[in-house]
Amino acid sequence: MSIPKNYKVEEIASGCCGMAGAFGFEKEHYKTSMAVGNLVLLPKIKEAPKTTLITATGTSCRHQIKDGSERTAMHPVEILYEALLK
Repeated sequence: MSIPKNYKVEEIASGCCGMAGAFGFEKEHYKTSMAVGNLVLLPKIKEAPKTTLITATGTSCRHQIKDGSERTAMHPVEILYEALLK
């Protein structure tokens, strides 16, 4: 794997973000969805510096990250594209 210069990657070993497609959007599953996200993923993102780029491949994962941490996660291709422009 090749990472652009001046970038480094740190994987958060969190498993599922809790959204699981439409699961987390359903009113009866919302609390469960957020509880799963708050096990590991969302707290790690909240403690990361604001300058840290957050990435997730899944659309529902990016949505969960936004709702649960108020941070915007980008698709990895978006980050690679920006790196190529620099």
